Amino acid sequence: MIIKKKKLFFSFNNLSIKEKVVKIKRVCKVTKGRREFSFTSIVVKGDNKGLVGYGVGKSKEISDSISKASVKANKNLIIVPIKNKTIPFEFMFKYCSTKIYLYPAREGTGIIAGSSARILLELSGINNIYTKFIGSSNVCNCVKATYYALKSLNEQYEIIKINRNKYGII
Repeated sequence: MIIKKKKLFFSFNNLSIKEKVVKIKRVCKVTKGRREFSFTSIVVKGDNKGLVGYGVGKSKEISDSISKASVKANKNLIIVPIKNKTIPFEFMFKYCSTKIYLYPAREGTGIIAGSSARILLELSGINNIYTKFIGSSNVCNCVKATYYALKSLNEQYEIIKINRNKYGII
């Protein structure tokens, strides 16, 4: 018996996906003969309606690293649960040494977050939220922590919806 998993395929022709570069940094590898410079870039893509993804690319040219990160961001797209332009419940997530706390906020509050998390939350379509980072403030880790927090938030939200339907709770 073969069980096939259904995968989500997005056609990018219909969607208006926006792309923002979070950070470009120059890295150096010192070898015996010389120093080799390359660039690492972090790109976030989203459609402001609950679809968001990130990608990290590295290359000797800036434009190549951005394009590599953009392709990886297309592969990492996830759906974020949005309820009244905020998240459904408060949530804490730990990635490496970075902890992120996500709190829902009232209408008109805006996005109260650090610069790296702000870009990801804006492109996901969340307009009212409080966030707090504790631990490492590395830009790459902050973007990854926010992304995986939204991903696991979606999984827990789906479990809550299934249990509510099972027990007849509205």
